[in-house]
Amino acid sequence: MIRFENVSLSAQRPTGQVDLLRDISFTVPQGRILGLVGESGAGKSMVGRLIAGLVPDGFRITQGRIFLGDAELTAMSPAEHAALLGRKIVFIPQEPLTALNPLMTIAQSFLEQLEIIGMPASQRQAEMLRRLAEMELPQPEDIVQRYPHQLSGGQCQRVLIAMAFAAKPAVIVADEPTTALDVITQSNVMRILARQQKVHGTSIILITHDLVMASHVCDELVVLYAGEVAESGAAAAMLARPLHPYTHSLNSSTPRLAGQLRRLPTLEGFMPGLADLAPLAGCRFQARCGISEPRCGAGRIPLQEDEPGRAVRCIKPGEASRSLEQSPLPDAAAGDHEKPLLSVRGLSLTYHSSGRLFSWRGNANKALDNVSFDVHRGECVGIVGESGSGKSSIARAIVGMQDQSEGSIDVDGISVIGAHGKELEQLRRTVQIIFQDPHSALNPRRSVFRLLTQGIEALPRPARQQAAAQLDAKVRKLMDDVRLPVSMLGRYPSEMSGGQKQRVNIGRGVFLAPKLLVADEIVSGLDMSVQAQILNLLKELAGRYGIAVVLISHDLAVVRYLCQRVVVMYKGQAVEQGAVNEVFERPQHEYTRRLLAAVPSGDPSRPWPVAL
Repeated sequence: MIRFENVSLSAQRPTGQVDLLRDISFTVPQGRILGLVGESGAGKSMVGRLIAGLVPDGFRITQGRIFLGDAELTAMSPAEHAALLGRKIVFIPQEPLTALNPLMTIAQSFLEQLEIIGMPASQRQAEMLRRLAEMELPQPEDIVQRYPHQLSGGQCQRVLIAMAFAAKPAVIVADEPTTALDVITQSNVMRILARQQKVHGTSIILITHDLVMASHVCDELVVLYAGEVAESGAAAAMLARPLHPYTHSLNSSTPRLAGQLRRLPTLEGFMPGLADLAPLAGCRFQARCGISEPRCGAGRIPLQEDEPGRAVRCIKPGEASRSLEQSPLPDAAAGDHEKPLLSVRGLSLTYHSSGRLFSWRGNANKALDNVSFDVHRGECVGIVGESGSGKSSIARAIVGMQDQSEGSIDVDGISVIGAHGKELEQLRRTVQIIFQDPHSALNPRRSVFRLLTQGIEALPRPARQQAAAQLDAKVRKLMDDVRLPVSMLGRYPSEMSGGQKQRVNIGRGVFLAPKLLVADEIVSGLDMSVQAQILNLLKELAGRYGIAVVLISHDLAVVRYLCQRVVVMYKGQAVEQGAVNEVFERPQHEYTRRLLAAVPSGDPSRPWPVAL
């Protein structure tokens, strides 16, 4: 059992003491799962750091105590606290590929962990294989001989779960363990984690930004905002009827697979940073709240029990759920079906791998196998499937990044495969791609202005000169379109949030007014509130400029929100395609049914995760 009692983590600023975490209280009984939910900057990971005894430089615990069972963690020396890590307290990190040593095989990493916890050498090999078999990993004897980069993200995450439970800890802190995993892998990872938790009776703290997913696997939830508990209570009840307006915003900004399509409400503004917290005498959420009033900022609002087992820090609990309704979306306009803008026919792609340097003999992996589909002008088509299904290979082929492609890809009458000279220049204007990770997609040495206008550098000289004549006015209008202030034009990527970077990423994509935009997992891993902003922005810009969109995504709810048609990919083949509502409501292929079953429902009574 782990328990926080009125814990505050503070820093001394020129204006006085500022509480980064303020008055945090919760209890995780033995054998229960508690979800810590909130956006980036809410304080979730900082709670995890305190459990590990890792107080950041310049901060100190100024109030409260933390207990592990009867032992007070806050009274221990750093050495005593550190001795618990990996034994009584274990962490499952967000990025499994970076958590495992890339220079060690899975066996070396696992056996090292078993040595640290004191297991006799004679028992380690059998224990390792037994634990990995419990993770439903195929051929554990083969898996342990591989290096982390030779496994998928889901396989690496299962290895870390096995290592965590091998220590027989009292508490496991799982920090966003399924971020950016496809829906089937996410469902299987969470199912295995929940099953192991029940078998071993371990307490788990699940840190996540996904309120819907957390409501299915957690017993109770604690919603954090700017270092305070906004709301706490039973998970299912919190999803069904949020009491705090912030919880309501997180819930309503999540796209759904069922029900009437409504415009996703956007939570404007940003989570306050440390410098912003000092002047906030009252509710820390007030500046972003749609139902606030002057008394919300007059003084601290206590966390009060609203009903048995439910506590909320709000003077009008439940009011947001009743008053902040979303308007229905108009029916999506049908694309121009006279002639496809994009026509893909018989697209195939084979990768060759070899265990020998300078040799091409080896395994042949058919990434794409005879894929065909069309995208019409002004239409949004989603391409869905789990990792390795061929989605991103299609995206790269459409923009001409796959030289080995077979078949045909025609964009506005120009063949992508083998394009050169003037045809290639025309394609650069016609087709643009938005990559998944804005952190790596944006050059850190370019300002926002130079990032947005980067596309003109690929144009011939006359076109560049023509574009330069009205460049400033066009950039200013584009900044307004992507909802960024003009004052940010001189900033660099390191000075922006993830959501702001993705807006710049989208702005760069539409700068040349392309006819076709390829968006590859553009909201994967973003906070739900930021995801809603990006989805609404893409929907609005595509409609305003008449841009057709190919959306690559593993999130079926996102595809339902944005797209008119969908292509379902499985092992390089398009196994089903058609109108989104038709495919999702009456799936014909077994794999499509598996994908739909893997999505956590907004109805907590529907079982999830399920075996897939």
